[in-house]
Amino acid sequence: MTTKRVVFTGGTGKAGRHVLPHLKSKGYELLNVDLKPFDHPGINTLIADLTDSGQAFNALTTHYGFGGFNAGRPAQAPDAVVHFAAIPRVLIEPDNETFRVNTISTYNVIEAAAKLGVRKIVIASSETTYGVCFAEGDKDFRSFPLEEDYDTDPMDSYGLSKVVNEKTARAFAMRYGIDIYALRIGNVIEPHEYDMFPRFLADPLSRKRNAWSYIDARDLGEIVHLAIEKDRLGFQVFNAVNDTVTATIPTRELLRRYCPDVPVTRELGDNEAPLSNRKAREVLGFKEAHDWRKYVMAG
Repeated sequence: MTTKRVVFTGGTGKAGRHVLPHLKSKGYELLNVDLKPFDHPGINTLIADLTDSGQAFNALTTHYGFGGFNAGRPAQAPDAVVHFAAIPRVLIEPDNETFRVNTISTYNVIEAAAKLGVRKIVIASSETTYGVCFAEGDKDFRSFPLEEDYDTDPMDSYGLSKVVNEKTARAFAMRYGIDIYALRIGNVIEPHEYDMFPRFLADPLSRKRNAWSYIDARDLGEIVHLAIEKDRLGFQVFNAVNDTVTATIPTRELLRRYCPDVPVTRELGDNEAPLSNRKAREVLGFKEAHDWRKYVMAG
């Protein structure tokens, strides 16, 4: 079986530094494209500003390391592109810069990949598209569970940039007849961050903006792997979250208590996350490995 070559943008970031090693363990040949290097054996980083279209095209047609020169031909486009590079939230850069960087870089990467003949692109969208995470004031969700057909309505520049990126992905998927999957990534939790969960559990309202959901960075790596391997779906959106609500009471009771006026549109499991990963489980075959209860004493 031929090794798949994957260009991964943003692999030096919080999520990427866990996703990249997971993909490496699956046997992919990887190139990280970022503004900062990532120190991991066997994964080179190309420093590139993806808001520049020329740099995006070049990043997808470069050798992954010095060994590439031994092939005796110029570098070819990859088999897949995973685009995570972005300003990762609001309040890091000015709002207009967050919107500019995130939308233009995504357009450039998708355009370059599509025009170079790449048939599989996976992009990082966000839970913020559901409109509550960075909302002004206490905004309610319109219904639970949050599934991929929810009418996204963010107020903020980051969430808005992700909605635009999903539309960009859909346009290119239709135009070129390729697969582009947008992952609406939840609150990313690294292995060392489970020490925050006792505070979450003691103050349930602190998790409302994240819909009481999360994604373990290592499980996110598996979702990306499954997305790379699942072909011929065209444009798709998947919630990239773990199975389980971040609370010690059943989900139905939690929502009755803290969102009493929000309708629940289907039966929810006792510990089911209100931001639902049902589509990722049913379509991609995702099975979480890192339920928070394995690492936290609920008390």
